[in-house]
Order: sequence, then structure tokens, then C-alpha cells
Amino acid sequence: MKIHEYQARQLLANASIPVPAGTMVTSIEEAEQAAASLLDAGATLLVVKAQVHAGGRGKAGFVKLCKTKEEVTEAATFMFGNPMISAQTGKEGLKVTKLLVADGVEIDRELYLAITTDRASGANALIASSEGGVDIETIAHEQPEAILTVRIDPLNGLQEAQARELANKLDFSGNQVDQATSIMMKLASLVDETDASLAEINPLIVTPRTTDHPDGEVLAIDAKFNFDDNAMFRQADIQAMFDPAEENPDEIRAAKHELSFIALDGNIGCLVNGAGLAMATMDIIKLHGGSPANFLDVGGTATLETVTEAFRIILGDDKVEGVLVNIFGGIMQCDVIAEAIVAAAKEVQFTVPLVVRLEGTNVEAARTILEAAQSELPTMQTATDLEDAASKVASAVAAACA
Repeated sequence: MKIHEYQARQLLANASIPVPAGTMVTSIEEAEQAAASLLDAGATLLVVKAQVHAGGRGKAGFVKLCKTKEEVTEAATFMFGNPMISAQTGKEGLKVTKLLVADGVEIDRELYLAITTDRASGANALIASSEGGVDIETIAHEQPEAILTVRIDPLNGLQEAQARELANKLDFSGNQVDQATSIMMKLASLVDETDASLAEINPLIVTPRTTDHPDGEVLAIDAKFNFDDNAMFRQADIQAMFDPAEENPDEIRAAKHELSFIALDGNIGCLVNGAGLAMATMDIIKLHGGSPANFLDVGGTATLETVTEAFRIILGDDKVEGVLVNIFGGIMQCDVIAEAIVAAAKEVQFTVPLVVRLEGTNVEAARTILEAAQSELPTMQTATDLEDAASKVASAVAAACA
């Protein structure tokens, strides 16, 4: 589960990690009020940021630095009035309904700090770099030596000595070392307390030295959190932050029926059981010149009702011009899939090519069901194996679109 930046900043603030003042707004009028409040409090620079679950906001023009309330009004008007289009949103972009209006502090240095799971060790790792404020993936590729990693013991947690050593390696000086160490320790505790799978501060900044802060201040000015969906039953406060407007409606609908669904950009709907089989199915569709429209895994314990709902979701997508059903029946029974195909045909009808490949538990009974219903499924073909199925569905869709 993802949350917005303004929510992530609030989590940091609640953990006593210093963040600049800011307010989430949902209208131009609220943006103006937030700007006036910050300017009255002494802010000389404001930042307006679109709150969407996608990166590339700055390059897309949806992060604006403003010096006056009028500039904030202009920025808010633009962001509320246009979809945000970046490399992560697709060509249609995302509608912006929330903005963060925050104090735009002066920056002397930008760094990167995050905690996520190290798949190699199975433990969390603290990741840091002196190159912050940019795509960390680019840094990892071009300057791997700039990425510093500290393994966090799953029982003992992050040790202060580890955090302090890392702070020194990042060239913090004077009181900055204590500030950075404190932030690392508090972030590690926050990850444990919230079941976060990713906690990222980018950038972590150091402000210029002033009379009040002779060593500068270490602040978190942008943050990103992801959480383990399987832990949400014990994280009611985190679950309450979920914003369904930022998710694909079909993915939410599928989740309610315990289906795993991810929308893609292609035109061939895929209904499978098992994530590995889903990936293999999508790969072989591409191999035969097709393009998957979705990843839909019905799992091993789906019922007739949930499988029928899966077909409703797939066929409800206007992009879908063909459907491939690929089931290997272990726990999942092939006859249940066959009955669902027939039920879906009666309710929503198949007007696009349908290719069915079934193998495993109760497969003979399933084939009998499909043969008896052939008149109700005029677009259906059966396949002997996955290669045959992918070839047939790709060819059928190409012919139908010709």
C-alpha cells in the first residue's frame, strides 16, 4: 500500500523527524490560505507539489517554487486544471485532486536515505547516498560506489554506532552527525512500528549555517512510504491513509474478491492461477506477437462466483480484444473454471476471441462442460498446451483487428 507525500511527512513528524511546515489542500482557495499562513509565519519561499502516486512530478511541471501568494494561486490553478503526465503515468496522465503547500527551505546539501528489504539477506537495510534529490536508480547504475548500505539486524534493530558511522561516511560534520544519527534511528523504529516495506527520504537536506543553527539543520523535505498489505490488519491508522482515487478501480474491485489483478496496456486479457504461470503466460503472448491487457490471478481456492467476477473485470475493459484462459489445476479445479466460463458467457457474453487451455485436476470434466456449451461460446477455441494457446489467441486477435 502506498500513501501520499503529505501523509509520509506527517508520519515523519509524528516520529520527531524534522520536516518543514506544510499543508495538504484540495482547492485553489485552500492553497491561497495555506500560502498566506506560511508567509505570515516568516516563510520566504514556498513549494507547491502535486500529490499523486507517481514519480517525475518535477520534470512534468507539478512541483513549483513560489515567492508570493499570487504565484501559489497560479501553480495551484495549473495543477488542478491539468492531468500530470510523466514516464510513470502513461499518456493519459493522472488527475490531481490534492496539493502540498510547504515551506521551501534553503538547501546547502542534498542526500538520500531509505530503509527497505534486502532480498539477498532477508533483512532490512539502511541505504544512503550523498547524491540526493535525483533518481537513485540512476546513481546506482552510474555511480554504484556512491550507494552505502548498512544491514539491520532483524532482532536487535539498527544500532546507534551503525548510524553514527554511516553519518560520518556521508560527510556530516559537527552537530549534523548527531542530527543525522537521530533521524536514522527514528526512521528505523518507524519502519518497524508501521510494517513499512519502503521508507525513503529523498532528499534529506542540510540547510545553510546560520546564527541560530551554526551547523545547519538536517531536514526531511520529501518522503515516500510503501507498506506490507499483509500487515494492514494490525495497522488501522495506516490503512486509513489509503486513497482509492489513486488506484485502478478494477484492481480495487478485484481485491475485494481476493483476486490479484494488475491492468496493463495491451489487448489480450489473461486469466490464470498462480503468479508464476501469469508471468509465463504474458511472456509467451508477447513471444507470439500479442500484448497482455492484464495480469489476473484467480489463485488456488477461487469459487465459481469469484472466477465469474474475474471474467466480468476482464471483459469490462474496452481495450480487451481477446482472452486467454490458462489454468493448471492443482488445488484449483478445471471444472470450476469451465463452469465460470459458461456462466460468464450467459451473463456478459464473449464477443471477442476466447482461447482456453486447461490441464490438471478434473480436466476431463471441464472439457465435457466446454464441449456441451460450444454453441453458447461461438468465439471459443481450446488449446492443447500454452504454446498452442498463445499462438491461437495472438492470431485470432490479429485477424479480428485486421
